[in-house]
Amino acid sequence: MSRLVEPHGGKLVEQTRRYDESLEELQRIEIDKHTLLDLEMISTGAYSPLTGFLCRDDYECVLYGKRLSNGVAWTIPIVCSTNKTKDLRPGDELALSHGNKVVGVLTLEEVYPHNKEEHARKVFQTLDPKHPGVARVKKMGNHLLGGKVEKIEGEASTIQNRFERRTLTPKETRYLFNAKGWRTVVGFQTRNIPHRGHEYLQRCALEIGDGLFIHPIVGETKPGDTPPETILRCYEALIKNYYPRERVVLAVLHTSMRYAGPREAVFHALIRKNFGCSHFIVGRDHAGVGNYYGPYDAQKIFNEFGEGELGIEPLFFDTSFYCRRCGGMATKKTCPHTENDRITPSGTLVRSLLQNPGKTGLDKILRPEVLDAFRGEKIV
Repeated sequence: MSRLVEPHGGKLVEQTRRYDESLEELQRIEIDKHTLLDLEMISTGAYSPLTGFLCRDDYECVLYGKRLSNGVAWTIPIVCSTNKTKDLRPGDELALSHGNKVVGVLTLEEVYPHNKEEHARKVFQTLDPKHPGVARVKKMGNHLLGGKVEKIEGEASTIQNRFERRTLTPKETRYLFNAKGWRTVVGFQTRNIPHRGHEYLQRCALEIGDGLFIHPIVGETKPGDTPPETILRCYEALIKNYYPRERVVLAVLHTSMRYAGPREAVFHALIRKNFGCSHFIVGRDHAGVGNYYGPYDAQKIFNEFGEGELGIEPLFFDTSFYCRRCGGMATKKTCPHTENDRITPSGTLVRSLLQNPGKTGLDKILRPEVLDAFRGEKIV
């Protein structure tokens, strides 16, 4: 019997369908890579309790109340957009295609207008077209299609094919965690190479839980983010040299970054709950971009949910730094020294130091093995 936390909504969704030639006769809806990844996440249960793209009631409840129409917590609208609405009728089966290949089937329940401005304003708290999430929403179709989806068995995104060795479904991670005898599992989300600040948080997690689940995103990101191949190689070096390997699982998450800050922090926590995590680390400016969100907004949003409502416990951490006088990593809670004594690692600082080898401080915030794993790779 499983000792792990239940999937969100109480049941792990699994929805696939075998390919047959009759699917080629269905009316087609072309979907982009972002929607393809959402289709994969729905079909494997990563987005449980969702069984498809949201219909209007659920969409509006998520947008305005951060919950589905049945009251279950959910913060990001998972939708399929189109400008092609002619001859679409509820009950129709539609072939979802990507790259001229059928990758899934949508049983249509509803077609409804897409208020893109309201979508962007509520989810991203801005209409600034420079925000990557806002820019994507503006490019979406003028109508949304709601209904149950099934992914075609064997069809996967090129992203998933690239990372097959590190791809695990929620069903597989739950089996693995149970086999290890874990009950409490701490999830860690990342889209950067691991610096000493990350390591500090992860070591704290290992003190709290039976196991640590490091789960970097390898879907669509933004220019300036580190290539996922590099992130994985660096984490493999860190785990090999500095962590008890039997207590750490490293796998990839095939979804796109939304850069929705607070809402996305809750979304990421619920996804990791479906993978079997009991706890989830939420650091400074989780899923943020630019200066659109406050540094701790992603932690404050959890106060909007009742005790036990999310079914996963967030772990909040202050900014960690290297203190020259302490001789190691610390936070303001544990270090009495001044800002002049501190080097605060961040993705921006790491990129700057890597691109300017003459600068000092890199050895204080990156393990040498991680640096060796990174060398030779450019940040795109």
